[in-house]
Amino acid sequence: MTVFRKSLITLGLAALGFYAAVVVSVLVFMNSLYYEINMKGLGDTAKTLMTVYGKDRLTEIFAANDNGVHISLPLGADEIYRLTLIDASGNVLWDSHVTDRIVNHIDREEVIAALEGREGSSRRESLTTGIRHIYHALPVFDSGGNPIGVFRLSAAVPGFGARVSPVMVPFLIFSCLFIIAAFYAIFIFSRSLSVSFNRLVKIVQDSAPLLSDPESAGQTEPEFYSLERTLKAMAAELNCRVDQARAQSRRLETILNGMTEAVFAMDSGLKLHLVNRRARELFNLENRDINSMSLLEATRSAELTEAAKKALLSGEPLETDLTFHIGIAATAQRMSANDSSRSAQQFQIFAAPLASDSAQRGDTGQTGANNSYSGVVIVLQEITRLVKLERVRRDFVANVSHELRTPIQLIKGFTETLLELQPGQSSMSEDSHPDDDSENKNQITHFLEIIRRNASTMENLTNDLLILADLENGLGNARDMEEENIAFLLNEAVTSTEPQAKRKQIEVIVNCSEDLKANLYGSFIIQALINLIDNGIKYSQPGSKIKVSACLEDDELILQVKDKGIGIPAEHIERIFERFYRVDKARKRTGGTGLGLSIVRHIALIHNGIAEAESHAGEGSVFRIRIPHKDHLQ
Repeated sequence: MTVFRKSLITLGLAALGFYAAVVVSVLVFMNSLYYEINMKGLGDTAKTLMTVYGKDRLTEIFAANDNGVHISLPLGADEIYRLTLIDASGNVLWDSHVTDRIVNHIDREEVIAALEGREGSSRRESLTTGIRHIYHALPVFDSGGNPIGVFRLSAAVPGFGARVSPVMVPFLIFSCLFIIAAFYAIFIFSRSLSVSFNRLVKIVQDSAPLLSDPESAGQTEPEFYSLERTLKAMAAELNCRVDQARAQSRRLETILNGMTEAVFAMDSGLKLHLVNRRARELFNLENRDINSMSLLEATRSAELTEAAKKALLSGEPLETDLTFHIGIAATAQRMSANDSSRSAQQFQIFAAPLASDSAQRGDTGQTGANNSYSGVVIVLQEITRLVKLERVRRDFVANVSHELRTPIQLIKGFTETLLELQPGQSSMSEDSHPDDDSENKNQITHFLEIIRRNASTMENLTNDLLILADLENGLGNARDMEEENIAFLLNEAVTSTEPQAKRKQIEVIVNCSEDLKANLYGSFIIQALINLIDNGIKYSQPGSKIKVSACLEDDELILQVKDKGIGIPAEHIERIFERFYRVDKARKRTGGTGLGLSIVRHIALIHNGIAEAESHAGEGSVFRIRIPHKDHLQ
């Protein structure tokens, strides 16, 4: 007998035992239900008879305690129901079936319950009649609501076994036939299973090398021995490949997480199944399960989703540029110089479809472009800085050309004029007059003054460009910061701008504690303050005030210049720290080079700080330099 036949026979015997247990349980339940139904019917009958006879009349009978009472109900010795009236002492006042040899019933279960004022039921053999009965007793109350007697109804009920005995013989015959048929089916099924298993073993043996395992022979059924050895060989090969796949997955994950580009991989339905660390940081997905998300849910970008669909449908790699507003929104009235580029981040998007397994195998049975690709990979490379640098480069070339063109043209033109007005050439004229030489000298002086002024403008522009170059090249980092008195630096800057302030009758107010000190590049801080104060003087009305202050706030040193000038419109706030950027698109000249605020920003950066502006058009401006306390303050 094979192991399959043994197992199936054991299973059949277990099923037979379970079948027997179910039958016994059903019989026990039916027996209980049988008596419960009879009990309920008896109770309903007792209540009906008590209502028919009349509760008041029964109360009178028990109050009189009349042993000779006669009940006018159709209950005789030939009826299945037996009615008994029992007083509060357990004595039987009347019984429909028994007239003598009646014992006291005070100890009956149903009588005890009724004398306590509640209904009672029980099942037992009657000591009076010797027949198995079910009983239901109802209490009879006096006018005060106290139980004074028991109205009991009983009925002879045959046992449950006697009721089901007529069908037991057919049931046993059917069960025997069912068992024989079941075991025959088990025999046929085990035989076919053995044949199928032997064929399966042969197929596995032909497809994989066997591993020798002598110990398994004594612990395994013969039918499973060959299959066990073959499966062990296959399991070892699978484990090796799984380990290789896991190692490759870890390497891929490490490579993807080390990339500065954001990577999304998804199926043909654009459901994500791989997202690298940069993508999680970029779209705030660190603590979210991406396996249940679509690309649109993760990125909130319809343009990116559309790019993925185009690459999937066309089957060709796609490259495009997109702009995302992620995390930080630009503030119109207050913008940090370091954060000015974060409001909009620009990305170069690469989308490439993933060929499905059937497409890689060259299966052409499928039709439609979408069927040939199982998914798409999207790579987002941030080019915000490159775009900004390109814009700065273009603006720089345009602005420098514009700033230098006018002085150069003036210098060239007035130089040519001076060459024509040389005294030697004018004296050659026979008609020249001494007053003409004097007039020529005055013109030469005027022209030379113009040349000097424009040369000075070019010199200032060149100096500011050199300062910016030094700051960008880290000149400040090559020097040592020193502990400086902040009030002294503020006063130095105010003193340097005092002539300009006096010309416009502008009062510069300094507010700073004399004890405030910090490790700074003092000369750079003075330069930044001079630039800010000079801007305030240029754009403030005569007779106004400019407030220069310094304080500690939230672990930061804050240098602030506040004026009541013309202010800056909200749309220009985020660009005013760029080189040559002018709010006045007509480039109205104010005597500056257009690099002052850019120098302020770079001076803040070399102190690991930021420069920011807050302004409303027509209400003045506030410029601040914030320097971290932990890096520079004592």
